[in-house]
Amino acid sequence: MKISELARRPGTTTRALRYYEEQGLLGPSRRSNGYREYADPDVRRVANIQYLLSLGTADVLLFVDCLEVDWTSHAACPPAVELARHRLAELDERLASLAAVRSRLASVVADGERQLAEAG
Repeated sequence: MKISELARRPGTTTRALRYYEEQGLLGPSRRSNGYREYADPDVRRVANIQYLLSLGTADVLLFVDCLEVDWTSHAACPPAVELARHRLAELDERLASLAAVRSRLASVVADGERQLAEAG
């Protein structure tokens, strides 16, 4: 398939696909005229790259050996599991911090409303 078709199927851009190729994440074959030629497994590969980027990792090259696995129906590769574990811990810390801020703000609001009610 042409680069435009590959970009359309997982919902990305041809520019992103060229970048993935520069980074060694995609390796299309070339037609005799020099145009890139992609295969069906490249659709899954690009979808997995997008998935990894959505998890907040910039170093997708760590996962190059398992980018063609369908992570929705198979166990993810060990680096993906480790990344998910790490990101989950980070998110838990951020959520705890946000919950503490929310609690303090709720106290300020409650105290302020009580004081206004008593004064008024």
